[in-house]
Amino acid sequence: MTGWLKTKKNLMAATLILLINFSATLFMTGLVWFVQIVHYPLFQKITTDFVAYELLHTRLTGRITAPLMLVELAATLLMWWYWPSYYVLNLILSFLLLLIWISTFFIQIPLHNKLCKAFNIEQCRRLSNTNWIRTIAWTLKGLFTAVYYIEMAML
Repeated sequence: MTGWLKTKKNLMAATLILLINFSATLFMTGLVWFVQIVHYPLFQKITTDFVAYELLHTRLTGRITAPLMLVELAATLLMWWYWPSYYVLNLILSFLLLLIWISTFFIQIPLHNKLCKAFNIEQCRRLSNTNWIRTIAWTLKGLFTAVYYIEMAML
C-alpha cells in the first residue's frame, strides 16, 4: 500500500473509485452480453420500418451506455492515481477499455449509422460479429476488475 493511502480518507476514496469502476464494468458486461446474444440477432427479424426502429434503438441505447462508459473511463483513469503500485492491472484495464472504445467508435457506431439509413442484412451480421470484440473485452475487464477488487479487499 502506498504511503498516502494509509490515511482512512484516502483509502475510502480509492475504494469508492474501485467500486464505481467495478459496478460500471459489470453493468456494461451484462448489457453487452444481452445485446450480443439477444438483441443483435433479433435485428435480422425486423421486417417493417427497420430504419425507424434503428434510429430509436441507437438514441435510447445511447442514453444508458454513454454515461456509463464515461463513468467507467473516469474510474479506470483514476485507478492510476489511487492505485499506482498496481501498474500491471491498471495497464490491462486501460488496454481493454481502449479496445472497447476503439471498437465502439470506429466499428459499432459507423455500422449503426449505416443501418440508420437503410436495412442491410450484411451490416447486421457485421454488427453482431464485430461486437464480439467488445463482449470479450468487457468480460475480461470485469474479471480483472474483480481480481483488483479482491486484492484491495485484502488490504
